[in-house]
Amino acid sequence: MTASLRNWAASTFAALQHPNFRRYWISQLLSLVGSWMQTTAQQYLVLELTDGSSAALGWVTVAQFMPSLLFSLFAGAVIDRVPRRRVLLITQVVLMFTALALGITTHLGIVTLPMVLGIAFVAGMANAFDMPARQSMVVDFVPRDSVPNAVALNSLSFNVSRTVGQALFGVVAALGVRLLAGGNEDNLSRLAFPYYLNVLSFFYVIYVIATLPFPEREMAPSDSMLENVKEGLRYVRRTPAVRNVMLLVGALSLTTVNFNVIIPYFARVVYGQREGGFGLLSAAFGIGAMAGALWQASKPNPLRNLRVGSLILAASAALLAFTPSPLLALPVLAVCGFGMLSLLVSANSTVQLSIPDELRGRVMSLYTFVLAGMGPPGALIASKLISREWVLGPRWGLVTLAGLGLAATLLLWRHLPRSFPNVKRP
Repeated sequence: MTASLRNWAASTFAALQHPNFRRYWISQLLSLVGSWMQTTAQQYLVLELTDGSSAALGWVTVAQFMPSLLFSLFAGAVIDRVPRRRVLLITQVVLMFTALALGITTHLGIVTLPMVLGIAFVAGMANAFDMPARQSMVVDFVPRDSVPNAVALNSLSFNVSRTVGQALFGVVAALGVRLLAGGNEDNLSRLAFPYYLNVLSFFYVIYVIATLPFPEREMAPSDSMLENVKEGLRYVRRTPAVRNVMLLVGALSLTTVNFNVIIPYFARVVYGQREGGFGLLSAAFGIGAMAGALWQASKPNPLRNLRVGSLILAASAALLAFTPSPLLALPVLAVCGFGMLSLLVSANSTVQLSIPDELRGRVMSLYTFVLAGMGPPGALIASKLISREWVLGPRWGLVTLAGLGLAATLLLWRHLPRSFPNVKRP
């Protein structure tokens, strides 16, 4: 049993044997705990400011992800032309100041919904460059045969931090009641504490990025940025293994992958939960996502798991729609998280293993475009369909979203890749 456990751990965490990837992975894990506390606090803050409006949640998501829709392709060209370290340092500093701005305005009691929308847009601008840069740099620190494991471990750190950060939100908000709100549980300044803690978490990740030895790589030609962008688009269009995966991710981002709207709305409005229950339901989703990332790391088969994850995601989202209580929703949300991460890790690995290194920034920026860039219209669709004011109501609205995601999966099923194209070794 002990030997089997050691073998499982060695294969599951194989990419962490590379020291530079290990340093980066640990820094991301710690920093993202703070980021997820902030995200959960922001969702709760919006519901408090708007008396439980799903539309407001949708518009904040639009503000946060609209820059990815507008600037991802341009960001990819920039990432292929300038050092990734410089891009990441700038984006992390900007994100740190957006957290500070939210903390101060919430603490002083002057925060408003338009202010949250503006700060979310600035953070989205930084993330439009940060996300493809971070995804592109996986191959900087591991060899090609470790890429699927490294991608899965990146998703694991994201979801371990999501689980911990969202579960800690209720505890941290309770501390904020004492430290910042004078014991008044209805004072919004209590929600500033998660933002302040997130500001502190940025210092370590900025230090690690500044000191990591990034390897030299082939840069994109510097003559025409527009031509650089077109070259990346042409590659995706003529490479079915990449194109069809991106079509699937884009379709599901428009429909089923909108838990940043679904979970807070179901927790606050459908189930009537406050901070503690809200954080617990979010953490259950994160635990399932963490299990999905571990499964992908230990059993890396992106081409198969792409299909499996899509089906699990659609089925579990439909089941959540008919779950009558928050207690029963916990395991269902865990399965939702498992299915979503199985899909997204497999999609990311498939794309990473199908592209040459000199196009990596541009192709991964297009991946960010279909994943995060579809967030704004997807959030508006989801918030409309699950609204209590809409004719379908929250439960049948969620069934509709799950059905649309399943339909997209079945339409693309035969066209999804079953092997990887030959590409230049990074």
